[in-house]
Amino acid sequence: MSVRLLFDRFSDIQERVVIGDVRQAGDTPGYDSDMAVVPQENWTALSEIDAEHLRPDRSIPNSMVIELVAQVLPVFTSNDLQGRLDTAAALNPLKGIWPRRRLACTASQPGRLTSTEDPSTERRIGLHIDNFDRRNYPDRHLSRRRLCLNLGPGTRYLLVGDRDIMEICRALGQDQEQHCPHTDDVRQYIAAGHPLRCLRIRLEPGQGYIAPTELVPHDGSTSGSQTWSLAAFWLG
Repeated sequence: MSVRLLFDRFSDIQERVVIGDVRQAGDTPGYDSDMAVVPQENWTALSEIDAEHLRPDRSIPNSMVIELVAQVLPVFTSNDLQGRLDTAAALNPLKGIWPRRRLACTASQPGRLTSTEDPSTERRIGLHIDNFDRRNYPDRHLSRRRLCLNLGPGTRYLLVGDRDIMEICRALGQDQEQHCPHTDDVRQYIAAGHPLRCLRIRLEPGQGYIAPTELVPHDGSTSGSQTWSLAAFWLG
């Protein structure tokens, strides 16, 4: 596994993380392409051995690591969207220690296998790679990470592939000096039969992550959740 997740004890993540396979969307309604990559939903518990493979060692820079975070939130009424938006606008989630800008807030309905939509088509894109910094292959690991917080009221999930985009591009034979990695690389990688597994990390209200979303295939999910939720995103 090339993705890295920071944790202290296995018990800290044992109940929050499962792992499964991926597939291409095919004729699944609502996706922008039949090649979009989505979970198969054959989730199994993450073993302690697999968890240790996720643990970063000293050679892994922070820019390539997923960190799980938490933020104390006000008490909201169940459907208080505006209150959650106002809270997100006022939050300084890392207390000034990390330069950041708030990107967006996204309200998601429950039961979504993946949550990110192409705003121009309102169709979902599946596991994807962000490209805010648009770094080419050799410098991709220097891209900024993204912070996400779940402001509730429902449960959300982070979906993240277990191979990073540099490994995916190497398998495809992409130009290692000039190529700017893209979501299409993830789709072509799966279409060619290469292996990719998917972690699903549970995020209750007030929980979130800092992740290298320009480096690892990822998306949100509300599959199995009983109510809508609001996610707030910062880039830093």
